[in-house]
Amino acid sequence: MHRLLTGKLRVDCLTIPIANLPANLSGTKIVQLTDFHYDGERLSEWLLEEAIAAANEAEADLIFLTGDFITYDPAPIHDLVQRLKNLQSRVGVYAVLGNHDHYFPGAKIEVANALNNAGIRVLYNEVVYPLGSELALVGLADFWSGDFQPAPVMVSISQGISRIVLSHNPDTAEKLQKWRIDLQFSGHTHGGQIVIPGMGPLYAWVRKIGYLIPPAIRKFIPFMSACDRVVCHWEWASGLHQVGSNLLYVNRGLGTYAPGRLFCPPEVTVITLVCPEHSAVETASCQTKPASAG
Repeated sequence: MHRLLTGKLRVDCLTIPIANLPANLSGTKIVQLTDFHYDGERLSEWLLEEAIAAANEAEADLIFLTGDFITYDPAPIHDLVQRLKNLQSRVGVYAVLGNHDHYFPGAKIEVANALNNAGIRVLYNEVVYPLGSELALVGLADFWSGDFQPAPVMVSISQGISRIVLSHNPDTAEKLQKWRIDLQFSGHTHGGQIVIPGMGPLYAWVRKIGYLIPPAIRKFIPFMSACDRVVCHWEWASGLHQVGSNLLYVNRGLGTYAPGRLFCPPEVTVITLVCPEHSAVETASCQTKPASAG
């Protein structure tokens, strides 16, 4: 995607209090990247290079990749992982798959194997404890894959332990309200790609007023027919949201579909976890120095 249609990469920084986070994990830094759509069309090499450089500059403890590595054909994943091998973190890089990582026959296995072989741990309805037993990291299968089964993994976590969830589609936050989730990382929406300042994603408004547009005309309007097929909760298209008692963060992603982005730049997210008594949620743009988050 051409730079003019994609826009300049933005690094967004947040400091987020996490319930029951042990003092020794306060200050843990996480970087999230998502929705690469690495297919030779929707993600340029310059943007991918900038995103990896920004992620490394943050000097993260953990890096999370939240799905849609490819668009349809899984073949490009092998070139993509050669670039993702350059990601640097203190503890490791963890990933979940997105809906596009399942479309092509055999894609799920090919994408997961390529990532795992590159040292990027793919979680598929699994829980791990990369920073020790007091912070659980859950990675879920994609909402539309037919394998989305959060219950067994969520009930396996001891009640008092802080927990983070990786789930590609933010609509899963509605289903996940029955369990305590301190912070969910999602992508999938691309932030809506076209955002009306002060009003939010254009998709959300199309969804609200689309019934006023005659069906014969609707099919000629870009993204109109696909609006409802992306997510139901367009109000969660990007940024930090409270969903019941849980927190959800939705990254705007790196890949871009036509007609491009407007007021919705591609994103690398840097999140610093702190104990709840230390801070309220803080947000900032850290375009030039992502390591200064918090």
